[in-house]
Parts: sequence; structure tokens; C-alpha cells
Amino acid sequence: MLQPFYRLLDAVCQVSLVVSGTAMVTLTVIFGWLVFGRYVLNATPTWVEQVSLLLVALIGFLGASTGVHERSHLGVSFFRDIAPRPVRLAMELVSYLIMAVFGAVMMVNSYKLVLFKWSAEIPLINLPEGLRAVPLTLCGAFTLAYSIGHLIRFFTGERLDDRILETPPPADLPHSAE
Repeated sequence: MLQPFYRLLDAVCQVSLVVSGTAMVTLTVIFGWLVFGRYVLNATPTWVEQVSLLLVALIGFLGASTGVHERSHLGVSFFRDIAPRPVRLAMELVSYLIMAVFGAVMMVNSYKLVLFKWSAEIPLINLPEGLRAVPLTLCGAFTLAYSIGHLIRFFTGERLDDRILETPPPADLPHSAE
């Protein structure tokens, strides 16, 4: 019954990766245009800096949210890995709850920032200043959604990666030379 929700999260993640990748290619192209315009045409395109700032925010924040979905976001796993299984389960639950709260706070407050800054214009490109916070709002929303997905999996007993819940091997076992 939850499979359509999980597929939706996977699709959102995939779209985020495609948008981030496209933004990265676009960023590369416009910086190429900047160099060509400055050194070949002797006419520097002034809009490149402002557009690149928007693209960097889009790339960074969408990429961060996909890291939450794919469970590759920044984390210190040493203590979790050496802890007993019940403690590891508690740590997993707490990390999902913290990420959900963080995503919700980010989404709500950055949305307020979008609304607050929407009436001002970004210099040189004449777009609403609130666009700068849209990637942050999306990141918060996606982080919240992905964390809810992880929490549902946690409480239904599904595990994306049971390795974090395995009991580590005893330290006194000899290691094979590879």
C-alpha cells in the first residue's frame, strides 16, 4: 500500500538529480560564455554572476535533499556502528526525527523568506529576489518528505540498509589478508 508513496519519493529524487545536473551543465556553459565574452569579445556579460548564484543554490540544496533520500547525507556512523543493536535502532529513529523536524523548520522559514523578498528584484536580471530562497524551501520540503518515508519504513519494519543494524563482528576474530 505504501509502494506508490515510495515510488513518488524516488521520482522526486530522480527529478531533483536531473534538475541539479542540468543546472550544473548550465552553470558551466554560462561561465564559458563569461570567459568568451570577456576575453574574446571584450564585452563581459554582467548577468552571469547573478544567474550563477541562483544555480549554485539550486544545485546545492536539491543535492542535499537527495542525500537525505539516498541516506548519503553527512553523518558520523562510528558510534552507531559500535553500539549494541537496540541503541543503533534508537539512533536511527532519532536521526530520522531530527531530519524531519529540520526539514519542516527549513521549509516553513525559507517560505516566509520567499514571500518577504518576492517584491524586490535581483539586480541585472530583473527576477524576484525571493527566487534565491526557493531552492531552500524545496530542500526543506523534500527533506521532510524523505524523512517521513524513512520513518514509515522504520515503523513498518522495512529497512533500506540493514547493515547499520547488524551486530558487528567480535574484535578478536582474525582478519584475512587480502
